Amino acid sequence: MNSVLRSRQTAYLALLLLGTAALIGGCGGGSYPSPRVAGQQTTRYPPQPVPGTGPFARPRSLQQIGLPAEATRAAIPRDNPQTAEKIDLGQKLFFDGRLSVDDTVACSTCHDPARAFTDGNAVSVGIKGRTGQRNAPTILNALYNKTQFWDGRAQTLEDQAVLPIVNPSEMGQPSLDAAVARIASVKEYRKAFGRVFGRQPNGLDLVSAIASYERTQVSYDSPFDHFVAGDQGAIDTAARRGWALFNSRGRCNKCHALSQDRLDVTNFTDHGFHNIGVMVVPRNVVAMAHLAEQSVKAGDMVAVDRAAIQTDMSVLGRFLVTRRDSDIGAFKTPNLRNLLLTAPYFHDGSHETLWDVLDHYNKGGRRGDPNLDRDMQPLGLTERDIDDVIAYLASLTSPDYRKPALRELARQRKLSQTTRPYRDNVKAFASK
Repeated sequence: MNSVLRSRQTAYLALLLLGTAALIGGCGGGSYPSPRVAGQQTTRYPPQPVPGTGPFARPRSLQQIGLPAEATRAAIPRDNPQTAEKIDLGQKLFFDGRLSVDDTVACSTCHDPARAFTDGNAVSVGIKGRTGQRNAPTILNALYNKTQFWDGRAQTLEDQAVLPIVNPSEMGQPSLDAAVARIASVKEYRKAFGRVFGRQPNGLDLVSAIASYERTQVSYDSPFDHFVAGDQGAIDTAARRGWALFNSRGRCNKCHALSQDRLDVTNFTDHGFHNIGVMVVPRNVVAMAHLAEQSVKAGDMVAVDRAAIQTDMSVLGRFLVTRRDSDIGAFKTPNLRNLLLTAPYFHDGSHETLWDVLDHYNKGGRRGDPNLDRDMQPLGLTERDIDDVIAYLASLTSPDYRKPALRELARQRKLSQTTRPYRDNVKAFASK
């Protein structure tokens, strides 16, 4: 990270330390009996236990087939180097509900290691059972992201760590300073901050420690990684057909590649933002964009964060950050690894299974949206094609998640045999 960027981050954190107010998600949830479906009225849920550490939470080995060593080294900021003690401190903070205003929500609440650092809900749940508007993205391999959150409103993991702490629908602290005061009241934390940073707890060091722990969550070594490394028997025939479809008629490589000419076998993302026609409840986005311009101060990421998590302006996506009309309804291309553990899917958690996701793309998304990405078009994939692409996506599962992923794949397949709310073969084959 260069000095200009760090200066920007320090100024940004300083504003939060002073308790900067803004206009009006998400962190949250654990395993709730009835996840909120996007587009419904806000539902409140009872508090759930904060997910603990366990085997999935440990910092991960860098000796994994497929792990990009050079990119991993480049993702560590020069002014926040990795140390064992800092990572250990960050891990303790990540699982500590005392970062929230009422002790009920930790980072792990919406980033549960057992769920590939997601929460299993359509949208996440914070303090007092408050629900937001966004599905919790995974922390796995987030160190490689060019931006953080679905709309890219944070540039770094340090920036990202601040916003849930001070969002009223997430951890609910009035300011980062208030969270620091709570942590500083614990003797063990005062000692730990002294050992790691040589000073008492403060906001910049707190988020630096959390970010350092998050950067240890690298997840590769999947069957597909072994296939790319030369083991032709690492994935089955269906997955190989699915990989071919991914890069041809399935058009997945339009977004899940470095460019249309350069395949990405590392993180499967162009790091861009696209409107793929996911809106469960159609909105008058033009009027909503005008409202955002009037009520959400441009460049104020605290205000953007609250609008994204707490209001219907969430559907504007990247527009809230850039104010460009072309970004209305555009959301970040996600990493595809361990996808079976990160259901439900898309920025609003509206699609429960991978079959739902493929049905959405197969019909070309929700038509009639003037901002729909130009690469969205009917695909004409057959049922076997869809099954093959899903077999390929399943091959991106890291070995430690293999068993829960197989259970989830069986659950989704069974559900897909009776429930396909986004299937539309007329549209899917319209241009074929």
